[in-house]
Amino acid sequence: MSTAVIKSINFLLIITGVFASFSLLAHGVDDATKQFLEANQGTAILPFIYIGAKHMLTGYDHLLFLVGVVFFLFRSKDVLLYVSLFTLGHSLTLLYGVFSHIEINPYIIDAIIGLSVVYKGFDNLGGFQRIFNCQPNTKIAVTVFGLFHGFGLATKIQEFQLPSDGLVSNIISFNVGVEIGQFLALAMVLIILNFWRRHSSYLKFATITNTALMSAGFMLLGLQLTGYIIS
Repeated sequence: MSTAVIKSINFLLIITGVFASFSLLAHGVDDATKQFLEANQGTAILPFIYIGAKHMLTGYDHLLFLVGVVFFLFRSKDVLLYVSLFTLGHSLTLLYGVFSHIEINPYIIDAIIGLSVVYKGFDNLGGFQRIFNCQPNTKIAVTVFGLFHGFGLATKIQEFQLPSDGLVSNIISFNVGVEIGQFLALAMVLIILNFWRRHSSYLKFATITNTALMSAGFMLLGLQLTGYIIS
């Protein structure tokens, strides 16, 4: 087996390990956090920042989408632009969803998030141009999917019926934590990608990587739709 193939496989294993190792916690809440959210009264800025950061770091579907978004972005300003659009989208719907008490079936919203992973992998493979002879506006797509990702966060946090006392401060703190978690995860992904980009195997095995990304998205989509049907 060639060195290039080994490096490509190692990269996929790293990404899979980082995200899949948290699969039991993704979009779920561990017992300690659940007890805190159910018992908390009043403003708790630092705990909610911590919970938001941890939720993003264990939200592997969000992170898989971000991997797809930045995979072919080689300039820092492009990374900043697309990540900012995604951040704007999910921040708006997180805050609006919670404060307006908008709840969406968690299986449906998580299925859409899984679909967003499929979309980005398919887009990176040039599928729209090859099959449909068109190219959707990627900036609009990233923003729109960001909106759905935000509703996913809003739906999850509303399950705990947080008290109105200190709600605004706590939700804003949670959102700040989400952005911190996103920054940490993105920094890690970019370090791995930038290291891999120094080698010819990066572009050579881009098809395999994005096909794997699509496969993961289809798996998430199927699991959520199955959960919706049997729930």
